[in-house]
Order: sequence, then C-alpha cells, then structure tokens
Amino acid sequence: MHVSDFNMDFFSLKGKNAIVTGGNGGLGQAFSVALAKGGANVLVPSLAEDDGSTKALVEACGVEYKFIEANITAEGECKRVVETCVNTWGSVDILVNCAGISINVRDVTKYTRVEWDKMIAINLTAAFEMIHECMMYFIPQNSGKVINIASLYSYLGGQWSPAYAATKHGIVGLTKSMCDELAQWNIQVNAIAPGYYATPLTEMTRKDEKRNAEILSHIPANRWGDTADLMGTTIFLASRASDYVNGATIIVDGGYLMR
Repeated sequence: MHVSDFNMDFFSLKGKNAIVTGGNGGLGQAFSVALAKGGANVLVPSLAEDDGSTKALVEACGVEYKFIEANITAEGECKRVVETCVNTWGSVDILVNCAGISINVRDVTKYTRVEWDKMIAINLTAAFEMIHECMMYFIPQNSGKVINIASLYSYLGGQWSPAYAATKHGIVGLTKSMCDELAQWNIQVNAIAPGYYATPLTEMTRKDEKRNAEILSHIPANRWGDTADLMGTTIFLASRASDYVNGATIIVDGGYLMR
C-alpha cells in the first residue's frame, strides 16, 4: 500500500460486528459506545443488570445493540456468546475483553484460594476462552481484532490484591502470545491499560480527600480520566488503521506510570 492510498475511512468500523464483554457499564460502556460511533454493531454479554443506557447510546449511533445475560466463566458460555453474535449479524469481527472483577482487597496473608480462583476465572481464563471461540471465525475469514483490557497493575506490584495484579500481568502476556500465533491470519491482538478513571467504582476513593490528592499528585495530567478518554484508542485498535499494530499494550493513564 502506498501512502497516498491511506484515508480516514481506515478508521471506519462500518459493517463490523463486535462483542464487548462487560460492556454495559463503567469503562465497558465507553468501549461499546466507541465501537458504535465507529459504525459497528455491538453485542454485550454480562451478568450485570442492563439498565438500558448503553443500548440507548449505541443505537443513537445508528447501529444495533444486543444484550445477553451470560456467565462467561461457565462451560460453553463463551461459545454461546460468539455464536449469538454470528447468528444475529452474520459474523464476528471485533472482541473487547473487558469483563473483570477486583474483590476483597486485603493483606496477602488473609487472601484465600477461593478468592484467587474466582478472579483468575473471570479476569484471565474467560478472556482466553473468548479469544479461542472468536478464532474459530477470525481464522477462516482471515481477519479479526482483539482488544484485551489490561491495567496499571499490569506493571505495578498490586499490594493487597495479588490475584488482580497477577491477572492483569497475565493479560499482557496473553496479548503477546496470541499475537505471535495469530498474526499470520491477519488477526491483531492488542491491549489497552487504563489508569485511574472517574467511574462509580472509584467514587469513594475520589471522595477521600487524602487518597484523591495522592493519586492526582501522581498523574501529570492532574485529573482523573474520563471514560471518553479511552474511546479514540479503542476505535484505532478495532479498525484497519491499526493493521500493523500487534501485541502492543497502549497505556491510557494521563502519564501516571511516567512519574
């Protein structure tokens, strides 16, 4: 391809069909709406109740939205999710592995195997299984985009949350491994590592004046991220514009890790 052939249509997702696990709230909603603004239909599997707000935002972009209640840690559920997307719209083209949990932050001496297993299952194993099921379609069509959601704790130690840090380090490793194997079929596997964002999950932290000040002092941008800050990176990684970007983790943190 010559440089003169490149145009802004390379960022378009028109006609594409996407799955965003956990995409009906928080950061997940931003990923869903970003893909919709790019032109993709969006299917969201989640155990979290769907309040209709993501549906309204997605459909306002002139594309289709579908929510299915699904526990992607259960046997056969990832396969069902991917088949639902294909049966609904005819293909699956984009996967965003956003579903994840962070539970029971506590001293490692009190951290239990039950807590460890639960977090590994949703944050890491389910991400692998979702990729695996999408590959059954991506490989024959010789195209596909995977965006895994990493974290600052893909790079930090993760005091008081060993399982969360381990899964997010694992997500980066999974991204590299899958890229190495799947790039031969024109499949791109990348990750986004968000920093500190203003969502309902961080509301209590932001209201804690001392903790809020500590976090802001570590962010060169001097503000918490807005979920909209993730949308441009999402569209880029889901589009043709990123066809030669593979195995990368893009950090979207306002510079937190640089300080």
